[in-house]
Amino acid sequence: MFKKIAIAVPVALLAISSSFVSAGEESRSSINISATIPSNIFHAQPRDPNFGKDEKMAYHLVDGTLSSLRAVYDVKHTGGAVGAYVEGGPQPLFNGSDSIALTYTFNGVTLTETSKEVVSAAVALPGTQAELVIAAAKPTAGNHGQYTATPVVVFDAMP
Repeated sequence: MFKKIAIAVPVALLAISSSFVSAGEESRSSINISATIPSNIFHAQPRDPNFGKDEKMAYHLVDGTLSSLRAVYDVKHTGGAVGAYVEGGPQPLFNGSDSIALTYTFNGVTLTETSKEVVSAAVALPGTQAELVIAAAKPTAGNHGQYTATPVVVFDAMP
């Protein structure tokens, strides 16, 4: 009998006290807002503001390949063409011991460690859209584990 009272009284008090507390409760939601407004003279930025934050290449079990990453970029340069390169050269996926080669193409041009024209001056002047594609070589039978890469694609204004 004492056990039943010992359990029932705290539960009843909790129910009563929660009704008093609910009148003064509040719920907050923090919202972080940012906006990037590109220059009207030169810019190259992905249309999706979340691109590059946490990209994943899915493994296709049937054919043993990795999916490609694709992103559409808005590109403009009122003073000439637009060039691009991969800082330090095309970076592979790496797991600490094995690597899988990655190919980087922008607007159909394969990127290397040296800047190459990827958008002509005539096309860049009014602004255009171009696609960045990052494709992985087919993993070998020995490739397994968590692979990562943190490449930096640099766009430069070419006179």
